[in-house]
Amino acid sequence: MKKMNCKQLGGACDKEFQANSFEEMAEMSKQHGMEMFQKSDQAHLKAMKEMQRLMLTPKAMEEWFESKRKEFESLPES
Repeated sequence: MKKMNCKQLGGACDKEFQANSFEEMAEMSKQHGMEMFQKSDQAHLKAMKEMQRLMLTPKAMEEWFESKRKEFESLPES
């Protein structure tokens, strides 16, 4: 298991996620983002706007995603 927090994954808080794979981690982060969107959490909404801006350029989004995958892979097992 590896740990990352919301901020490390492009979010706005220190909520920690634990997962065995980056795909699992990304899904947990996505679910958390949807919860925060439903709660109209302003800090998370701002972070989501940044991600939406990044998504306008597929290459930039791919590079961001790969950098997060590498960060995940470099983390120690907990």
